[in-house]
Amino acid sequence: MTHAHEILHMMEGNHYASKEALIEAIIARFGTEERFHTCSVEGLDAAGIVDFLEQRGKFMPASSEAFTVDITKVCNH
Repeated sequence: MTHAHEILHMMEGNHYASKEALIEAIIARFGTEERFHTCSVEGLDAAGIVDFLEQRGKFMPASSEAFTVDITKVCNH
């Protein structure tokens, strides 16, 4: 199981045109069977962790058509 921080760090310096594009990038890096966790949830698939991170305000616009990670909202524990 991989911590969500790994996804947020993977996003640094990269822009994603859609949530689907981010999900595809996560699957390409971690595989379809990988599950993700945070301090409060566990067992999420790629789509679930993207939804979770979005709900927590971890993304910010990179342009009018893309988004990236808001690195100021990544905890360091």
